[in-house]
Amino acid sequence: MTRHSLSDHPDAAVREAWTLPSADVSRGLKALWWTVGPGGELAVMLVHRRYLQRSPYAKGWVGWGPKEPFTGELVTITGHEERRAPVEDVRIRPSHLALLPDSRFLLVGSRTFPSVADGVWESNAVVYSATGQREGEFCVGDDIPALVTDRHGGVWTAYGDEGIYGGHPESGAGLAGWNTDGRAIWHPRGRLPDHPLEGCTAATEDNHVWLVWYSGSGKGGTFLTRITASTGDVISFPSPVHDPDGFAVCGNQAVFTRRKHNQRTVELTRAALDGTTWTVTERHPLDVPGRVVMDCGQGREGTLTLRTGNTWLHIQA
Repeated sequence: MTRHSLSDHPDAAVREAWTLPSADVSRGLKALWWTVGPGGELAVMLVHRRYLQRSPYAKGWVGWGPKEPFTGELVTITGHEERRAPVEDVRIRPSHLALLPDSRFLLVGSRTFPSVADGVWESNAVVYSATGQREGEFCVGDDIPALVTDRHGGVWTAYGDEGIYGGHPESGAGLAGWNTDGRAIWHPRGRLPDHPLEGCTAATEDNHVWLVWYSGSGKGGTFLTRITASTGDVISFPSPVHDPDGFAVCGNQAVFTRRKHNQRTVELTRAALDGTTWTVTERHPLDVPGRVVMDCGQGREGTLTLRTGNTWLHIQA
């Protein structure tokens, strides 16, 4: 199997998108949660080390967690332009960052728990204005390994086993769609090929949202579920890659990545859709600039953005 690096990739379909500037590193800033917007803009939340504490159990950037409240700096990169905005007095422990219409954004914590007093699940999603002002909060379910927003502001979630079996009604179905008022607007309703056990990653393409997950039944398997955001229609395909970290799709072409945890390499797979089957057309290791850990991939309009340490790559489907 041929190993490739960025400099010698055969089809020039892999390129560097952005690297955390050395000036930010010198200022003591850490790049933490990140996302790609529907327009392809990369957004990264920077937080100073004085607000952070290190977990001994997690490798890479996901091992840094904030002490509440904290102040962050949201960097939005569009092409070669950067826009920066302070985000002050954050009182949530985020796991996800997502962009919304009108330059608003969302910070989401992966976990939530029911109140002892009344049983209502605590809010774990906060909407911020373009200037970093808090606009509202709500709950989007418990144990969220994968989350993506669509171009109209819908929030799409795939859950983990602790959420699926933890009692939250929407999490129990494995996948869900939400609006920014915190109302569930889409449920699987028995239309999945198996019951999910864990979400893997997510992508969007035009009016479609793709949620990638694997099941825990005896027959098992990883699935690519495509939801038409405007109608709620859903179709699922068996995935040619088990438990991928990254996925992007363009028509009948797709690209997948699967990390070697905390290493500077991923397995890159390309596949083509023939009717109802995704068939592998290419698979090889890809050497990358930084170490790859969890929450490393997101697909938008045929481009997979892959985080490798403090450098982000674009990989075309």
